[in-house]
Amino acid sequence: MLVAGLLAFPGAVPNAVGNLGSLLETFLPWGGLAVPVLMVLALLRRSATAMVSMLFPVAVWAALFGERLSPADRGTSHDLTVLQHNVNDENPDPEGTARALTQAGADLIALEELMPDALPVYEAALAPGYPHRTVVGTVGLWSRYPLADSRPVDIRPVEVTGDWSRGLRSTVRTPSGDVAVYVAHLPSVRIRLPDGFGTGWRDESAAALGAAISAEELDRIVLLGDFNSTLDDRGLAPVTSRMTPAEEGFGFSWPAAFPVARIDHVMTRAATPVATWTLPATGSDHLAVAARIKL
Repeated sequence: MLVAGLLAFPGAVPNAVGNLGSLLETFLPWGGLAVPVLMVLALLRRSATAMVSMLFPVAVWAALFGERLSPADRGTSHDLTVLQHNVNDENPDPEGTARALTQAGADLIALEELMPDALPVYEAALAPGYPHRTVVGTVGLWSRYPLADSRPVDIRPVEVTGDWSRGLRSTVRTPSGDVAVYVAHLPSVRIRLPDGFGTGWRDESAAALGAAISAEELDRIVLLGDFNSTLDDRGLAPVTSRMTPAEEGFGFSWPAAFPVARIDHVMTRAATPVATWTLPATGSDHLAVAARIKL
């Protein structure tokens, strides 16, 4: 019953001590792994009551995540295909990564962790198929369609100093009309003593991003980025409360070697995500996330 309660009401766990609530929400789908463990204990106890009680967490998990197990329909009518990828500042093969991204057939490609020495490699590889691009700090947007009114978006936490620019906004002139496209890379989180799950900078950055989206004058928005947060994490509420996420399937994107959480996202406003999926691994420690959008 405790497992069922935590799955159904993770918001009841406070963040006052070590941000335990956000930590639980980050890995919430994996809470279902408690069920087979409890089932083994019930069998060892030979307890019919314990076995019947398994129905509660199973039902809660199925209600929350069962729909994500259905296969994606990528043939659904759409107007725009977008791709988002944290390419990793230590990527040993930026050229191979860029080549893999161009083969995905997206109309827009958003990249994070663009380092100065690797940027020319991405620019050269993406230019033939994506003649329009804008780069701000370590984030960039490449487009098949013309870009206008490109500018930085200030999502810097107050305590962060130095050269730190990880947000941009641009108007994409699509055949279906103008779309405001945001690219953002929120600060990383760490689990360490005595702080616990350190999300302060990320949460502050999410609040700034949410405010920028709220002030956007264009109705249609596409938001792409590495938010170092899952959709269930309350720390991302300033953004998720204003946007519709592409969340079909689990789509775990990090770490690439054995993905356990989806922290890379595509979100929309006044537009509908109709399919989303992850791409095969590149030289990054993240998987690229793609989505099709109906405008």
